Amino acid sequence: MNATSSTAAPDPGRIVLLTTSHRVAPGLLSWPAWQALREADRVLCADGAHPQLPYLREAGIAVDEASPTAEDLVGACAGGRTVVVVATGEGEPALTDGLARLAGSGRVRMPELELLPASYDLPGARLLDLVQVMDRIRAECPWSSERTHEGLAKYAIEEAYELVEAIEDGDREELREELGDVLLQVVFHARIAEEDPQAPFSVDDVAAGIVAKLIHRHPHVFGDATATTPEEVKEHWLRTKAVEKRRTSVTEGIPLGQPGLALAAKLASRVRTAGLDVPLPAGEGIGYELLALAVRAEAAGVDPEAALRSAARAYRDAVRAAEGVAG
Repeated sequence: MNATSSTAAPDPGRIVLLTTSHRVAPGLLSWPAWQALREADRVLCADGAHPQLPYLREAGIAVDEASPTAEDLVGACAGGRTVVVVATGEGEPALTDGLARLAGSGRVRMPELELLPASYDLPGARLLDLVQVMDRIRAECPWSSERTHEGLAKYAIEEAYELVEAIEDGDREELREELGDVLLQVVFHARIAEEDPQAPFSVDDVAAGIVAKLIHRHPHVFGDATATTPEEVKEHWLRTKAVEKRRTSVTEGIPLGQPGLALAAKLASRVRTAGLDVPLPAGEGIGYELLALAVRAEAAGVDPEAALRSAARAYRDAVRAAEGVAG
């Protein structure tokens, strides 16, 4: 009986594609990423200006600036070696496509391929992109560079109304877009405010202010207070707000420039919440009649402005039907 000897096939090794987020500070990598980098036989990066490279080298990681083909990379892994590729911002599509073609050919024993995210975007990370884009537009766009708070004010009103319309239409795609347009107004105004010579502030100051306000006005979430119903939450909010503002009248802080029905309803809400007994002013004419209707609607929990818009939409549809216009 002849003994046959078999030789084990060489270990094809391992390829680790390391991805990072440019929205996270360079060098802040996950522990598995640092382990992979330290244990690798070779670390490659096609972009010599990659923001991670100085931090990797400072940590003692030798990085070769190279753009290997798929075949080159498979060869570099032969014999059980591990090669880490620090991906560029595009994610190395040419390399991964080449590896996929090699694997599909069936002619090459492929290394183990691992996609390892080294850093992740946190919720809200894309807001950093918005701030950066707005910075560049403010600096380089002839129209945007000349805008002022006063000149942009009308757009804030328009975008707010378009957002309300998207909500009332129930159009999710439109809602997402209109929220973006409203957010743009906030970031645009904050960017303009950075240039004020007397009292500059930035979008970070705006965010810090609303964060502090939300925490302070939600003691049942961030403190020791308790609130189990929406009514109790509203009481907390109004009580805290009253202390903050130190207002002498419940009418303070109500913008008089808002639509009339909304203004009347807001005044009625403040009066009712404060427990005041204020009779409606005596007067004749459609204005006083509308005021009484708005107060009545608010007491019934109805937004008179939204109710009138709904009725106006129905009227618009009736007009279009009378005209024979479809839709």
